[in-house]
Amino acid sequence: MSFVARHRLWSEEQNEAAVRLRRIVEEKGLDTIRLSFPDQHGILRGKTLVASEALRILENGCSITTTMLAKDTSHRTVFPVFTAGGGFGMKEMQGAADVLMIPDPTTFRVLPWAPTTGWVLCDVHFADGRPVPFATRGLYKSVLNKLSARGYDFVAGLEVEFHVFKVNDPKMQPGDAGQPGEPPEVSLLSHGYQYLTEQRYDQMEPVLELIRRDVVALGLPLRSIEVEFGPSQCEFTFAPTVGLDPADTMVLFRSAVKQICHRHGYHATFMCRPRIPNVVSSGWHLHQSLVSKSDGRNAFMSDADGEFLSDFGKGYLGGLLDHARAATVFTTPTINGYKRYRSYSLAPDRAIWGRDNRGVMIRVLGGPKDPATRFENRVGEPAANPYLYMASQILSGLDGVDRSIDPGPSADTPYETKASLLPKSLREAVFALNDDPFFRNAMGAELVDYYVHIKNAEIERFQAEVTEWEQREYFEMF
Repeated sequence: MSFVARHRLWSEEQNEAAVRLRRIVEEKGLDTIRLSFPDQHGILRGKTLVASEALRILENGCSITTTMLAKDTSHRTVFPVFTAGGGFGMKEMQGAADVLMIPDPTTFRVLPWAPTTGWVLCDVHFADGRPVPFATRGLYKSVLNKLSARGYDFVAGLEVEFHVFKVNDPKMQPGDAGQPGEPPEVSLLSHGYQYLTEQRYDQMEPVLELIRRDVVALGLPLRSIEVEFGPSQCEFTFAPTVGLDPADTMVLFRSAVKQICHRHGYHATFMCRPRIPNVVSSGWHLHQSLVSKSDGRNAFMSDADGEFLSDFGKGYLGGLLDHARAATVFTTPTINGYKRYRSYSLAPDRAIWGRDNRGVMIRVLGGPKDPATRFENRVGEPAANPYLYMASQILSGLDGVDRSIDPGPSADTPYETKASLLPKSLREAVFALNDDPFFRNAMGAELVDYYVHIKNAEIERFQAEVTEWEQREYFEMF
């Protein structure tokens, strides 16, 4: 009996998808298959197997070291993995031991830019079949299961801003390597500052078309392509999908864009605010709603004239606002991302909502009897781990429903309305998470402590650096 069958890891849909996967591999004569899992940062890691070996282990998994889950954003291992419990307090995580990547065959695709290569997302399990508690796709699945038990599905659409530059110098000399290595030297594809003009779009069209073509061929639900306000900045939007799909779409999209661009001499970055003159911040706006599993009805939609939200929707909105400060570690997980929270900048700086207002954190769209009623959370950065971002939204919203939290009135002057300010730094966000016991209870203290440990490691490295600002500010004066 296979590992998957013994531990009942696949649904009927996944078993059927596995049959299709095997057929596609044979029909297309694929040479290799990439097995990837989203790590704690929402970055794909894994192994590439020859096709015959990938099919052989499809239902028994592929081993990978637990140290993949112990790394910060510099890819340094920040847990003492060779001590008792490996720094995780679990014997299964010590000694750089192995865990198993179990493919999810419903995610299988053939790479358009590498047409003899397949690509499948995996979940991570211990040898006894238990999901590894630090694997964020598994955490998100557990949150979706709890939501399903209450009779709802999570629906999300994505608006993702990012930058694409031309690579001038890839910085591939041996001295440029490191953890992290030297970033490439780049130049602009457009001067920006002409929002949505066709001229700026046409300047970037060659690379945008490369991305569009392969993203569509990959089967991602692309909806629109836009040039954004800043130089070399663009936005791709994706149609609303259900459950795991929007989070999977985000990790696949980011990885695809970076690979496509790299192969053609470009550098794509989902870093919020690159340190390049005149470049502006990028955000990730998450459109979300809940729908009834029984009849597909939008749970946020009001039937009453003059009421823009149902009572359920008001409670969910109240929960998002109530836990906004603590959730920023998940929606904005990098030190750089907090440079976007500026007043009067089309980005939020406090936990408020408004009707069709782009200065608030939560923009409420739709209205009475409108089945497209939804919340657009504008707080996120494009580098966020989508599984943690979306899990934090569902958990916060449902807590608001359970406690009937009143979201208060719509904020028509978003940068003047009195409300809880969003954290100004990652360190403040970590403090906010520790001060709010909600996520420790909802996600588990084990996961929260693990994630905070990684974020603190990044903060400590940053604090140890002497920045150019400090040198310029103090070196001559004092």
